[in-house]
Amino acid sequence: MPQQKSNKAALYILMFNMFIAMGSIGIIIPVMPKYLQLFGAAGQVLGLLIATFAFAQFIFSPIAGNLSDRYGRKNLIIIGLVITGLAQIGFGLSTDVWMLFVARFLGGLGSAFIAPPIMAFVADVTTYEERGKGMGLLGAAMSFGFMIGPGIGGFLAKVSLHFPFYVAGIAAIIAAVLSVFLLPSTKPATTQQARKQDNLAQQMAQSIHMPYFVMLIIMLVFSFGIANFQTTLSLFVTEKFHYTPTDIAIILVVGGAFGVVVQMFIITPLFNRFGEMKVVLVNLFVAAIAIYVILFVSGFALILVVATIFSTATTLIRPAVNTLISKLAGEGQGFAAGLNNAYMSLGNMIGPALAGILFDWNMNSPYIFGAIILMACFLLALLWTMKKAPHLMQPDV
Repeated sequence: MPQQKSNKAALYILMFNMFIAMGSIGIIIPVMPKYLQLFGAAGQVLGLLIATFAFAQFIFSPIAGNLSDRYGRKNLIIIGLVITGLAQIGFGLSTDVWMLFVARFLGGLGSAFIAPPIMAFVADVTTYEERGKGMGLLGAAMSFGFMIGPGIGGFLAKVSLHFPFYVAGIAAIIAAVLSVFLLPSTKPATTQQARKQDNLAQQMAQSIHMPYFVMLIIMLVFSFGIANFQTTLSLFVTEKFHYTPTDIAIILVVGGAFGVVVQMFIITPLFNRFGEMKVVLVNLFVAAIAIYVILFVSGFALILVVATIFSTATTLIRPAVNTLISKLAGEGQGFAAGLNNAYMSLGNMIGPALAGILFDWNMNSPYIFGAIILMACFLLALLWTMKKAPHLMQPDV
């Protein structure tokens, strides 16, 4: 009984850390279009900045996951929060475009040291049967951070365009300090699962032979597709409808609110009744349709509805894929979480860079391309499941 209470307490602290980490990212989203105007930059620079963040995640996520298998999760999470906080403050203090890129790279490094250890930590403190619920709660914390962050960012931008970055940085550092005292230290269940090498190329090569490799590919393609929407949404509505940071914040907050409700109260019953794979398939299809429909709607209310549908669909996909990977990973939870984050980061790296270029060429093109990519991901997942893993369609996976 005391161990169960300790595990629950650890899960809540992990959720808080993820909330702060994601909130510190979400807080800057509605500010970015006008903030970049201070530097004479637009869609292409925004896409490259997001890609730089994801590139750092891609490089360091497998390393962080592997290190957490060897040495435990707590120290890496604390280091990641500190780096994230300093990177956000540095972004706000930047006076030239190259400084923005340095700050975003450091932000990606910090994120790499937060997300994989936290996902592995959740696997440490939940049973196999409770894994989906744990990942769902973690996903809810992520969504809640994205929900609250933009709302706060839109409000703080009224003080100055720099102010949200300072607040985000301070919040991450405070979370790191609290984790020092409140987050329990854990040791990996086994040291045999920790890989001896931290070489990124070797770990990516190993991933091909993992039983969850196709799940990693789905995460890669899925992340690539949604990046087209997430990267350019603020630019799209600003240019097409002249929305303010507050308008953008409302769209993101409402979408995030639905995501939180779904992950807190609905996702576990969905997993239990239909299984994670069916949840992935249905919501990939819904996301593909929603990202395309956004081109044909006008008026704040309709845009809000379509954006919320897209946000809710993607909210369901991530924890479903995370749960499947975790269940198939066995004792190498940190390694699997690191690879998962690396594949996600690879999609987040290529997607925004391409989306920014496409947006500057034609602001509708990122959404058309994103819809095609998501539909292709749906077909890949469906065909693979039908031919190679029909058992994943069952809820008792």
